[in-house]
Parts: sequence; structure tokens; C-alpha cells
Amino acid sequence: MDMSSIMEILQARLGDRIDEFLLPPPVFDFMQGEMLEFDPQSAYLKVRFPVLESYLNPYGVMQGGLVAAAADNTLGPLSMLVAPPNVTRNLDMKFSSPVSPDLEHIIVEARLQKREGRRLNFTAEIRDQAGKLLARARALHWIIDVEAGN
Repeated sequence: MDMSSIMEILQARLGDRIDEFLLPPPVFDFMQGEMLEFDPQSAYLKVRFPVLESYLNPYGVMQGGLVAAAADNTLGPLSMLVAPPNVTRNLDMKFSSPVSPDLEHIIVEARLQKREGRRLNFTAEIRDQAGKLLARARALHWIIDVEAGN
């Protein structure tokens, strides 16, 4: 799945309003995210991010905030692909293992778990290329534009 395919889906969802948004988000480009897979039926998005030397903290591993940013840079696009415009109300991270600079990249898999009214509950798992769990995220998003439909 490439960015142009994602942009086509967003164009269909947002119509003329697409120009109101910075798509793709500059921070996604900055982190060099690469869309790998999107399944609209299961509300699932898989994105790969490189582990760069500039992302390392004093301990020589990827800064936790940048791991969280990778999760957010997957959850945010998924939220726009499956729901009306919305914002993150809460992002909770649980780190299981450090992200070593030996890793070429990390893979974030995000899913919409539940939608209740304006509330969207998401989860994400951050893994290395071998599938080892590095961190998990839970997010609550709030639909801000109920007029836009679903």
C-alpha cells in the first residue's frame, strides 16, 4: 500500500474538505513512515518506521517519545481512514523492550477496537522486523466533526 492509495481513500472520505488538512502530515514524512498495509474492513493499518541514529537517547536506544510518535503516526492516519475528523484525547504507552539501533526499522500495527458515539478506541503494537513486541499503545480519540458522517 503506497501513500497515493491512502490519499485516494482520504480524498473519497473528505471530498472537497481534504485541503483543510496537511496530508500526509509533515511529521509522518519527517519520521520517514512507510505505509505497508491497510484493511478497511478490519480497521487495520500497518506502518514501518526506520530506527535512525538521530532518534537515540543517552542510553543508545530509540527515545521513548519517538516510539510513541511512531505509534501516534500510525493511529492518527488510521483514525482518518476509518472515522470522521477526530483528535487524540489520550495516548497510553507500555514499553516492553528497548528499540536498539541495530534494528533497521520498527513496525507499528494499529487497530480500531471500538466506536461508541464520538469515542474511538484504538490499540497499536510496535514490533521489530522479527516480530518481537517492543511496546503497546492504547488511544482514545474524539470525533470533532459529527457532521462529516462515518
